[in-house]
Amino acid sequence: MHLKDLVGKITGSSSKKVLLENFLSLSTLQIANYIFPLITVPYLVRVLGPEKYGLIAFAQAFMQYFNIFTTYGFNFSATREISINRGDINKVSQIFNTVMLIKFIFLFISLIVIVLVTLSFSKFKGDWLIYFFSFGVVIGNMLFPVWFFQGVEKMKYITILNVISRIFFTLLIFLFIKEQQDYLYVPLINSFGFLITGLSGFYLAYNRFNIKLVIPGISSIKYQLKEGFHVFMSMLSISLYTTSNTFILGFFTNNAVVGYYAAAEKIIRLILQLVRPFTQAMFPYISRLAHESKERAINTLNKLLHFVLPIFFLIFIFVNIFVNKIVYIILGNQYTESISILRILSLLLLIIPVASIFANLSILPFKLDKYLSKIYISGGVVNLFSLFVLLHVYPLGGDGAAISNIITELLLTVMMFLVLRKHNIGLLFYKHG
Repeated sequence: MHLKDLVGKITGSSSKKVLLENFLSLSTLQIANYIFPLITVPYLVRVLGPEKYGLIAFAQAFMQYFNIFTTYGFNFSATREISINRGDINKVSQIFNTVMLIKFIFLFISLIVIVLVTLSFSKFKGDWLIYFFSFGVVIGNMLFPVWFFQGVEKMKYITILNVISRIFFTLLIFLFIKEQQDYLYVPLINSFGFLITGLSGFYLAYNRFNIKLVIPGISSIKYQLKEGFHVFMSMLSISLYTTSNTFILGFFTNNAVVGYYAAAEKIIRLILQLVRPFTQAMFPYISRLAHESKERAINTLNKLLHFVLPIFFLIFIFVNIFVNKIVYIILGNQYTESISILRILSLLLLIIPVASIFANLSILPFKLDKYLSKIYISGGVVNLFSLFVLLHVYPLGGDGAAISNIITELLLTVMMFLVLRKHNIGLLFYKHG
């Protein structure tokens, strides 16, 4: 589908105008997510060096497990519930209060676990402050109701609050991080930004959208836990081949190697954020479309795939041609070991866009969540096994973690394709009928 045709279709009705507005809002956010890291990351990796940057990356990876736990599966399941019931303020209030209560309970459990781990194991005890300073990110993420704003299709609030937070973080980094010894300020500044954003988003959701304060019943809590369970298991399993690569690499090697890997992965993940505006903006729309007309949903998804894939193929070619210059310009001369890692990870530019559309815009809207969780669990197990082989049996360090990531992502994408084909959802190469 041509870009002109896509824009024409989107602007053809009020609902599609909302979709376009949301897409533009999230695109603005992604532009900010590019600009600010492109300013701060080259500065931080140079000032902190591979070892301290690796330590911060290790702490962030550790916190990501708690982000997943406190988020549960609500960024998709609660978004879907809000989207379907947004005309009923009482139902929306019930969903909002139930989800937030569960998240608060999970946050308390997370804090207890972090205290026990950081004070009990030598790997964490020596740098316990960095883990506690990093925990503010978990609190901020827990408070910020991104799932609510997505459900009511008001993504502009997500953009505004996050951009303000990014500006705040960037300014403080340059004000307070002057030498390697200032590394502890990085997670502290990051946490402070997330806390401000989280509190602002929480306040805005309650007041701007007239959410009523209700005490959730046990049945409501059970229902939301059940609805989000498969997505939660999926996200947890995803962490076994994303976050866990950095985390496990830190146990098998050292902070410097983690720094080389994390820096290269940061570049790829920044590029891959390009696909997020598509999936976030279109998820509520595709969810409704899948409910109303399976054929229309499939046609829309195929057009999206054929629009997105050529873009990422060109980016993949560019990255591989200029890989040395990219590393030297963004990371500096200390990170030559990141070159081979970046080259391997660049294959994700061809895999992740397809996997994101298969998972977030196909399997979830068509309520095939149970398959997705099984797929991700399988991928997590495969990744852990390949990590053990490539980091312990054949100690390849950062390259080994990158190879394991590629193997796992490719396997997952193929499995998703087979599930969609089994349920007559013909995407990409497979056409139904």
